[in-house]
Amino acid sequence: MVPVLPSPRRSAAFLIVPLALGLAAPPASAGAPPAPPMPPQECSDEPRDLPTWKFVDYDEMRTELARIERASRGRVDVRGAGASTRGRSIYTATVGTGKKVFLANSEIHGNEKTGTSSLLRILKWLGTSGSPEAARLRREITFVAVPKINPDGAELDRRGNDHSWDAVQSEFPQLKGRPPAWNYLNGTQQGDDYTQRPGFDLNRDFNVDLDYKPKPEDVPGQSSGFGWFLNPESQTLRDIYKRLRARHGKVDVYVDLHHQGACVREDAQNRLLDVAVDYPPLPDVFFQPGGKYAPYADTYPKNFSKQLAISAFRGIEDGGHIAARYPHAPTRDLPGQARSSFGLNGTGTVLFEVRGQTQSMGHYQSERFISAVTGGLKNMLNDLATGKVRGIDPDGFERLPGTVEDEGARALRALEER
Repeated sequence: MVPVLPSPRRSAAFLIVPLALGLAAPPASAGAPPAPPMPPQECSDEPRDLPTWKFVDYDEMRTELARIERASRGRVDVRGAGASTRGRSIYTATVGTGKKVFLANSEIHGNEKTGTSSLLRILKWLGTSGSPEAARLRREITFVAVPKINPDGAELDRRGNDHSWDAVQSEFPQLKGRPPAWNYLNGTQQGDDYTQRPGFDLNRDFNVDLDYKPKPEDVPGQSSGFGWFLNPESQTLRDIYKRLRARHGKVDVYVDLHHQGACVREDAQNRLLDVAVDYPPLPDVFFQPGGKYAPYADTYPKNFSKQLAISAFRGIEDGGHIAARYPHAPTRDLPGQARSSFGLNGTGTVLFEVRGQTQSMGHYQSERFISAVTGGLKNMLNDLATGKVRGIDPDGFERLPGTVEDEGARALRALEER
């Protein structure tokens, strides 16, 4: 395995601590570092060097997946699905035998970490619980988790992976002489220096054609165009999706677990929110005859995605957390995202956006956010298993509380959507 150096911005070491997988926060272990002080202000999007040791690192994740697999006595099946640029295995963990397929991944951006702990909690509960609820879900659903789809970026605690344009051109000789893809990171972003170790924003590397091969004329592209599957991590997630479709006929649900700015509020009571939810950013106008998404007008399940997002919202709120709609302008057009690619292929897809990234909040409030994401996922699973999700009014999505952003959060979202 190729060693990965610590991020030049964040020097705090990852310490191995017991992983909290229950519904309540664990007691602090005797040798654990002291809890970080309260932030000096309510929130800030300014990149800072903050502690992240409460989050699960790559080796801890592998250990926990193996432990869950053993404890489940065969209910949870953990397998290597591919490898990252730096040779780290990317895993799937599957539990359940139902006809409805639910796929979820975390840390496609390596500084957005709560999703990994949430997926491990769901896997442990589904795999080991003897409750009627868990048993029903195992009968009705095949749940497939891909924690840390970007393990190299996660270990560097940064958004992008660890893959150079020279390496891409070696892997795809047809791209020799082409300028780097538009989502290539080789400067400074979110406080991280990519000049010596460049990488890609993986969540712009997806294409509606799951068999697409990179074409010189399609590079460097732009945010309103499809991606190219240039990276082993995006290729691995694509291949997982394809295998599930081949085995089960379709993938019913895909959830992508992310983070956003630290200073976002819900507009109903102007409270700092915990998680915002969204459906794919694909403008309705482009599904009309002659539009660029017209060929997918009959397969794209926009309303089902909105029903799923409402289910997630309710699960977050039912746990005592604060949920909202993620900002969704009618003109937002990001087809290179995984959720857009899979949505155009007929899967209902939902985005979770937790408040704050590691450079803005460290692991401050991590337990609260992990619990909020876990609640949203569990409610989606239950509503999918019972069929209740299909009875939700999709138009209710626009009636959910919206999101209010400060200048820093707007700037961060503009960066996300460029």
